[in-house]
Formats: sequence, structure tokens, C-alpha cells
Amino acid sequence: MRTVAGVGGVCVLVAALVIVALTLHGPSKASAAPAATVVVPVTAPSASAVSAATSGPGGGSHGGPFGTAGDYLRGRGGTVTAAVYDMRTGQTWTVGSTRPQAEASVVKLDILETLLARDPGGLPSVDRPLATQMIEDSNNDAATSLWYAARGATGIGTYDSAADLEHTTPSSCVQCAGFAWPGWGLTTTTPTDQLKLLWQLAGPGTLLSSSARTYALSLLKNVTADQRWGVTGGVPAGVTVALKNGWLPLNAASTDWQINSVGWVSGHGRDYLIAVLTTGNPSEQYGINTIDGLSARVWNWLG
Repeated sequence: MRTVAGVGGVCVLVAALVIVALTLHGPSKASAAPAATVVVPVTAPSASAVSAATSGPGGGSHGGPFGTAGDYLRGRGGTVTAAVYDMRTGQTWTVGSTRPQAEASVVKLDILETLLARDPGGLPSVDRPLATQMIEDSNNDAATSLWYAARGATGIGTYDSAADLEHTTPSSCVQCAGFAWPGWGLTTTTPTDQLKLLWQLAGPGTLLSSSARTYALSLLKNVTADQRWGVTGGVPAGVTVALKNGWLPLNAASTDWQINSVGWVSGHGRDYLIAVLTTGNPSEQYGINTIDGLSARVWNWLG
């Protein structure tokens, strides 16, 4: 059964898809990759596209898969910000503001990568069950324990700098005044920074060993069944999806929800990283449906 964690904040939807999001989720950030060269997607990647695809996500352009989703997003309540990186061509697309947003349980991916970068031979045996609970079940108690094991904001901030996360700031508190949920969820980030974290696993980036990447991806590919929504939207069976989601009611009446989903999708001629943050949803399911719909349009456009 899913449990819920939270953080506050509401954003405004601006026409023309200038969109901001603030999100959090339930219980329950080697050398940086250079900016990718912007290329035009083609049937067979050109030499410049292949070169860009080896360097990781960089500054994005508008349009692309999001251009086809404009009418859809304008018809949805709440606000949305997102980024997609096509690993076949090196192209990055974005929609919405670059203003950092609260991560919610998406920060659990950052916690895991920080620990794996420190222990290239593998996590200590005491931490492995906690990592499984944190990623596959999104358990908050496990995440709090591993947050401290990663040396909290200091350790995670050091890893984020190495991964070239320019707009991610780890939370300074775990028990935060006026906040009912673990404060690590108040870590702020942007979709493009989340692509850089995913790149370290699926790119592959240079900060983690091959065995560490394989281990982390095995957890992300095996999240519990009722959490396999969001970036899985429109993706058929048989396609690899490694993901982490987040969800949170912002008010006591549960009429204002924030919902996040980030992940790697590979198969059926596609290979891409995607991060979507939403807020101002009237219900949890409404936000899930918004990301499902957007993700399905991305999947179809990239085919």
C-alpha cells in the first residue's frame, strides 16, 4: 500500500507552456558530463549526434515531443515542468521554468548514487536492505537512515557537484519546523538536473562503477507494482523502464497535490531519459494521469 509524504508550495500555469512545479512524495544529487550538442533527430544519427550522445544531457531546446503536447498540457489543471534526453541523438528538450522545485522522494535516487559513488565495490551489507526498501518501496525510514549514511546535505552536495547538478540544493534539515515529513524531501532540483542523475546510471556517466550502475538500475526497474506509473505512460510491455516517483497532498483536504516521475525508458526503437514535475493537482490520481498522458505523447513522438 502506498504511503504519503509532503512539502508545501503552489505555482502558476502560464499560457505558452512557461511552467513551474514544486513536488514531494510519499513515505515514506568522476567528472561532469559536458553539455550535449543540440542536434536534429534523424533516422540514423549523424556523426555529430553520436558525439553528443556520448556526453550526456545538456541545455535543452523547446518543442520536440513537448511541442505535440502543448494543447494537452493547456487543457490540464495544475502546472507542469519536464525534460527529455534522447540518448540516440544527444538532443535535450524542456518545457517549463528552470526554477528549482522540491524533490520529494525523487531525492532517494540522489541518496543512492551518493552512497554508491563512495563505495565502488558495493554498499555495505547493512545498507543493502535499506536501499531496496528506499527505492523499490519508497520507504521513508530507510531513506532517513541512508541520508545520514551519505553524510546528509554535505555528502550529497559533494556528489551533486561532481555530477554537474547546477540547480540542486540538498535540504539543510531532516526534521524541519512546520513540516510534517522528512526534510530531505525539501531538497530542490530541476528536471534537467534529474536527467544528469539518470545519465550516471544509464549513460553511463563516469562517477559510478559498472556494477554500481547495474545494481541501482535493478532497484529502479523493480519498484513495487502500484508505483509503476508516470514515465511508464503509453509504454508497452517488454520495454525497460527504470523509475522513481513522488507524490504528496499539500493541504489537509487533499485537494492540492504535487506529483513527480523520473526515469529511463529503453526499447522498441527508443532510448531516452525523462523527468516530469507537477503541482496544483486537485487529486493524486489527477496528477498521475497528467504525467501518464504527457509521457505517452513523448513515447509516441520519439518512435
